[in-house]
Amino acid sequence: MRHGIARALIFAVCGLWLAACNTTGDLANQSAQPPPADMASAAPPADNAPAAADPTTTGTVPAPLGVPAAAEPGLLGSDPNDELSLGKKMYRANNFGLAETHFRRAVELHPRDAEAWLGLAASYDRLRRFDLADRAYNEAIKIVGATVEILNNQGFSYMLRGDFKRAREKLRAADRKDPGNKYVANNLHLLQESIRQGKQVE
Repeated sequence: MRHGIARALIFAVCGLWLAACNTTGDLANQSAQPPPADMASAAPPADNAPAAADPTTTGTVPAPLGVPAAAEPGLLGSDPNDELSLGKKMYRANNFGLAETHFRRAVELHPRDAEAWLGLAASYDRLRRFDLADRAYNEAIKIVGATVEILNNQGFSYMLRGDFKRAREKLRAADRKDPGNKYVANNLHLLQESIRQGKQVE
């Protein structure tokens, strides 16, 4: 009789232990799942966007999140310590060298993320590595097409180079896609001022 009770207690304890393991495993699996597919096209939170009062910064329009390749877990930028988030943080702090490093690592890890390419292009613009900026813009365009955000940034890039004709072309194309967009309008105004003063944006 005692052996029967002891066995029943052992089975009960083992059953509880296994049930606890299963619950923990289910929670771990849920937290490891990537976010819903519709999040891939959502705009980043407003605090990630550069201030509207400063139209001179490349990237004044919040960039769309790129769509990570299917094999890549999670969504880039959802972790405050991932390369994309660190790149944005360094860019906002005007530390363009470190921003470039983080954005470059982001595109190496997630080559299908358009936002990472756009951040890399903007960093190259600020470092005046326009040849590399052009390559990064082209990679972003391959992923999401010539969006308003990319056209706006390219227009600003050409302003930095003093190429006002190409800057106007890109900014007008952005304005046609999204008439009245305040970021594009700010850059068009900045372009007119630069032409009037006869000097490139710094």
